[in-house]
Amino acid sequence: MFRVVGTETYLKELEKWPKPYREVADRLPKQLMLNPLVGKPLGYPFLREKRIREKRVYYLVYPDLLLVLLVATSGKKDQQPTIDHIKAKLPEFRKEAENLVKQAF
Repeated sequence: MFRVVGTETYLKELEKWPKPYREVADRLPKQLMLNPLVGKPLGYPFLREKRIREKRVYYLVYPDLLLVLLVATSGKKDQQPTIDHIKAKLPEFRKEAENLVKQAF
């Protein structure tokens, strides 16, 4: 089973969502624990998107670490800039994921 963790940025962005959308997003980690590949792949098999109405949640799947890292959210308008930002920071997200796994032990 995968461990699912949200980054600080992700959690701050999620707070801005309307309550009904947040409630759906709050159920997402449980779903990702069992099946981290439920969302749509975005250029890489480990970078994925899960749509919640007109909002999107972006996450990275690290099978070798058994970790899913929730990294960002966006609307349809700012979808591509958000994806580009995530792709530019992939090495930083990897380091954060490795640190999370080390802290767990």
